[in-house]
Amino acid sequence: MENIIRIGITQGDINGVGWEVALKSFQDPTMLEFCTPIIYGSPKVATFHRKTMELQTPFSIINSANDAEDGVISIVNCSDDEAKVEFAKTDAEAGKAAWNAMKFAFDEYRDGLTDVLVMAPVNELALKQAGIEYPGLANLIQQELGEPDEVALSVLVKDDLRVALATENVPMKEVASLLTPELLKQKIAIFNQSLKVDFSIDAPRIAVLSFNPTSGLNDAMGQEEQEIIKPALEELASQKVICYGPYSVDSLLETNNFAHFDGIFAMYYDQGMGLFKALSMNEGVRFITGLSAICATPVHGVEYELAGKGLADESSMRNAIYLGIDVLRNRSREEEALVNPLRKQYYDKRDDSDKLKQMAEPEEETL
Repeated sequence: MENIIRIGITQGDINGVGWEVALKSFQDPTMLEFCTPIIYGSPKVATFHRKTMELQTPFSIINSANDAEDGVISIVNCSDDEAKVEFAKTDAEAGKAAWNAMKFAFDEYRDGLTDVLVMAPVNELALKQAGIEYPGLANLIQQELGEPDEVALSVLVKDDLRVALATENVPMKEVASLLTPELLKQKIAIFNQSLKVDFSIDAPRIAVLSFNPTSGLNDAMGQEEQEIIKPALEELASQKVICYGPYSVDSLLETNNFAHFDGIFAMYYDQGMGLFKALSMNEGVRFITGLSAICATPVHGVEYELAGKGLADESSMRNAIYLGIDVLRNRSREEEALVNPLRKQYYDKRDDSDKLKQMAEPEEETL
């Protein structure tokens, strides 16, 4: 790519830590050597956060990403200047300000003015109080930026740990009805393709988690493993998708067995997020794949308990920026390689027998 990568960043909930982690991420001027940050939000709010946290991060104010210059942190003024910051408060005005920033960022991304979107955390209750129907990040990105045939998939990422979610943040009582062989085949295939293209892994190995305790080996625990998950995995295997399971979380964590895989596929939000945070703490990233658009967000929320205290850790925000840049570059290389098929001749073939024999399906367990 000839031009420096433009990162569109939304301000998120103004009463949380979004502005703090965004400004802290660019305290080191070397960040500006490989990306141009364009933050969507209120310059007045940004100035208040910067002063409160005693940060020195400089920025300029512009009307559109069209006006952004390389080597400079720019803020696109797209929020109500009357919005008042009240740290740690769930507030309709804060929800409205977060929504306005997201909508403005979506419009400019669609116009090709930014290359990657990084979303600061929002408060869903504040959005609801503002009268905004928020369908969740993955669904929102699909609605706003997805093509008709694209399906969004959330992937939690920290270094070599990648956890995909079959279902988004929905009530547990609804999860079982959402899980079908068709859904699993579709989303595991999307995950497999993302591992190949977005993360440049030639022959990704995917561990698939069970839905029921003890991997559903006891009929009393449910039939989802036998009737839904295993048939889906068998069909995917016939399509040369390298997937194993279903595994219970404890068996996957046992003696670091998860490290043998390039990706882990979880059945529901808490299962995947709990596993991920146990291994990554708050430094990970939530990446929305399955779409031509590139969008990432810190894995943590608004963190009201830290808001206004200058104690928020910017690692997750910075990692979201890094990941967006890496994915854009990997996709560009993939496109170039498809133009020149000779570069695609090498294929990483792996013999999994030794590494994975200890992960064979367990003998039937009893409770």
